[in-house]
Amino acid sequence: MTPVAAARRTLLLAGAGLVLGGRPAWAALPDVIAAAKPSVFPIGGFDPLGSPRFNFRGSAFVVGDGRLAVTNAHVVADPKITRWALQIPQADGPEGRGSWREAEVVARDEAHDLALLRLQGDPLPALRLGAAAGVREGQAVAVMGFPIGGLLGFRPVTHRGIVASIAAVQLPAATAGQLTERAVAQLRLGGFDIYQLDATAYPGNSGGPVLDADTGEVVAVINMVLARGREAALSAPSGISYAIPVRWVHELIAPYKR
Repeated sequence: MTPVAAARRTLLLAGAGLVLGGRPAWAALPDVIAAAKPSVFPIGGFDPLGSPRFNFRGSAFVVGDGRLAVTNAHVVADPKITRWALQIPQADGPEGRGSWREAEVVARDEAHDLALLRLQGDPLPALRLGAAAGVREGQAVAVMGFPIGGLLGFRPVTHRGIVASIAAVQLPAATAGQLTERAVAQLRLGGFDIYQLDATAYPGNSGGPVLDADTGEVVAVINMVLARGREAALSAPSGISYAIPVRWVHELIAPYKR
């Protein structure tokens, strides 16, 4: 292929989508979505005698040995809720049908707004975590979760985008009670890096995974508290989303690995 022909081919591919390594960045995305969906669930309060029994709070994804799940700490912060659960949809069944898998919060990282839960019952399919070293600006990613919660139904929804920026931030504590020793230590260190994404996330996406669009590995965790905090002065949402790098997930689950 001549240089001119190669350039024309690249421009054609770029018109259809981002080009990485000589091919569209989204070429593997349908397979990534199909593989990840069995590991991403709605999370909420659970009352077997209540109506409704499930009170949606956000998104979560399964990691490790299949008996651990990760979400945002603020998603499972309501002190009035004493029982948490993941909603497990019925395969190919009607919307809203399925079962619940109860879960116990076993660890919190308030400084990075992450929480780890241990699931009851048999293992579920787990997502692979990406390298703790992180990602590069411009990397293609996919955001999976449950935007707007039950209003759109409890089937995972995926939005695609790129890592638009990597910047330092300090997560504000919602209450004085959340200023744990670790959170205070992190504030003294001057914050940590977050990922700014051009993929749109909504309330309900909090705690959902950000996936490498090529490998399906988790590279970050969506955080809507950051979006609200950084855009409080705007009259309308910008569509920018923020995510906590996976390195902090590695640290959170390390003591619970077998």
